[in-house]
Amino acid sequence: MLLAAHVLAHLGRLHAYEQALVLLIAFGPFVVLGVLVVLMRRRDVAAERRQAGQEGPSASQDAPT
Repeated sequence: MLLAAHVLAHLGRLHAYEQALVLLIAFGPFVVLGVLVVLMRRRDVAAERRQAGQEGPSASQDAPT
């Protein structure tokens, strides 16, 4: 831990583009993952709705009791 603090102190402050790059590398994959989860979930919900629409209302009456 002391070594990391020493290295950071030695390197100094980051430029604005370096800070942006660090944030992009650090949080970019999580943002992409979140977007993919939302898009895939929307696709799955739409497919479930299409499938439910194709089955029609009589499908629930055909189930064994």
